[in-house]
Amino acid sequence: MGSFAPIIASKLNIKVSQVQAVLDLFSEAATIPFIARYRKDKTGGLDEVQIQQIEEESKFLKTFTERKDFIEKAIAEQGKMTDELQKKLDNATTLAALEDIYLPYKPKRKTKAQTAKENGLEPLATIMLAQGNEDVEQTAAKYFNEKIINTEDALSGARDIIAELINENDVVRAKMRLLFEQTACIQTKVLSDKETEGIKYKDYFDFSEPIHKIPSHRTMAILRGFLEGVLRMSIAPNEEEALALIESIYLQDLSPWREHVKKSIKDAYRRLLQPSLETEYRTSLKQKADEEAINVFAENLRQLLLSAPLGSKKILAIDPGYRTGCKVVCPDEKGMLQKTELIYIHETNRLDQSEQIIRSLVKSYGVEAFAIGDGTAGRETEIFIQKLQLGLPIYLVNEDGASVYSASETAREEFPDKDVTVRGSVSIGRRLMDPLAELVKIDPKSLGVGQYQHDVNQFRLKERLDQTVISCVNQVGVNLNTASKHLLKYVSSVTGHVAENIINYRTEIGGFTSREQLKKVPRLGDKAYEQCAGFLRIVDAENPLDASAVHPEAYPIVASIAKDANIAIADLIGNTSVIGSVDVKKYISENFGEHTIKDILNELKKARP
Repeated sequence: MGSFAPIIASKLNIKVSQVQAVLDLFSEAATIPFIARYRKDKTGGLDEVQIQQIEEESKFLKTFTERKDFIEKAIAEQGKMTDELQKKLDNATTLAALEDIYLPYKPKRKTKAQTAKENGLEPLATIMLAQGNEDVEQTAAKYFNEKIINTEDALSGARDIIAELINENDVVRAKMRLLFEQTACIQTKVLSDKETEGIKYKDYFDFSEPIHKIPSHRTMAILRGFLEGVLRMSIAPNEEEALALIESIYLQDLSPWREHVKKSIKDAYRRLLQPSLETEYRTSLKQKADEEAINVFAENLRQLLLSAPLGSKKILAIDPGYRTGCKVVCPDEKGMLQKTELIYIHETNRLDQSEQIIRSLVKSYGVEAFAIGDGTAGRETEIFIQKLQLGLPIYLVNEDGASVYSASETAREEFPDKDVTVRGSVSIGRRLMDPLAELVKIDPKSLGVGQYQHDVNQFRLKERLDQTVISCVNQVGVNLNTASKHLLKYVSSVTGHVAENIINYRTEIGGFTSREQLKKVPRLGDKAYEQCAGFLRIVDAENPLDASAVHPEAYPIVASIAKDANIAIADLIGNTSVIGSVDVKKYISENFGEHTIKDILNELKKARP
């Protein structure tokens, strides 16, 4: 990976030393949240986005290098490697360029050109392409045999060979690719008899737009219409321009072979080049649209996960409904279910009874706020509660994914003897109290974070959404004594098994009182402890720093700062006047630089509850 650093640094416009530091940390199994938060001195303060970009670029370069090595070996085994070919491979910077160079040497199914070569027409193709002054018919007659019985057979076969040569010429493909990038249009037409069935695609029944201008949402709509068999789609530049480009490379003036070479060029473009590049650019447009859509999904998910929590309050949560009624639950301030009820606010003869139930629950369970699902009948339920004038805050809560959670294994583990409707209602209440802790129990794809969610690359979508959840969880930090295993498994370096072990050990000892106790958790080794400790918080711990984002490795620095200020560590936390007077440079050492010291001081400024 070391050799990748200069390439990545140049592309991302950051220092080689910063990239190398990140790559070195990755090789030590460091996670992105850990590097971004606790290794700023090594990376020069790179943020999560930049570190993520470095990881993705290094993955691409690894793939590129492996493919280049394979191609070099394959060509060498055929005995066809030359210095010129090696130079081309060394100068290639994209996978497309590599594949263009490899194309003539790539094993392929039998083609028209291969058949022509087997019939002895390769010398004729060479003569034809040279475009000398030979008599065409007399020259072609020299290649008659039992398979080639007339002039047209000979000339046609020779043209097939030339068409394949043109298609496999990496210079031609590079120039054609550039022409596609700059001038190609995506064009769509409705298939016959699909006008009614595909009416939602009517904007694309006769549509054309340059591929370098088309926005991602239109690409997604067109591809969906294409895959549903409603639209016919093509991607191509102006054909005359494309043919002229190839002709400028191959055609010579005043030769009797000129028209045959011209036919070969047209055949190469229409039968081989254009379809191949259309497929390539359709894939490229899809990938670009996917990435843009996934970026939107990831940002929507981030906003959802980082919604302001109401905190530990006694909630009355309602999952609204018409025919089946509204499911009402009362979780306590820790989210534990206390009571369930069912009310019918859309039936006049049951309104009084429903009102009495709500008033009774509010009084009996000390309700401090209402959480109402924002789906069907949500607004009507909100109005019903408002009319009761109970003086309590009312919140409409996004209920996307609640039904998915209620039928999940996680929900069955939490509420084995409760109906799915009750589980969903509890989830709505908990989302209000702590959105992040509750939403991590649900597959991010089920949270309704964007349009065309099912059209994009599902592997890439899951990867990005999981990265977003990990980023949010580690940004906020996790209460070690209350977190579920579903929340813990998103903490830096904590696997599902380790999360279970943390909970089992927590139960065994009656709760963590020190981060040091994490070292006794089975399968949580020194490296995992280093990666996760700073993100796991212990409220009311023996050491007040255990409730902060200060990493245990930096505790001696805080102790030195407190000692120099002649103040206890507990009294230092939140004491902005003392912290503001600290000389950062005084505490810089070989292991802790300016970035780390400043981060520690900023964290110490936060008053603890």
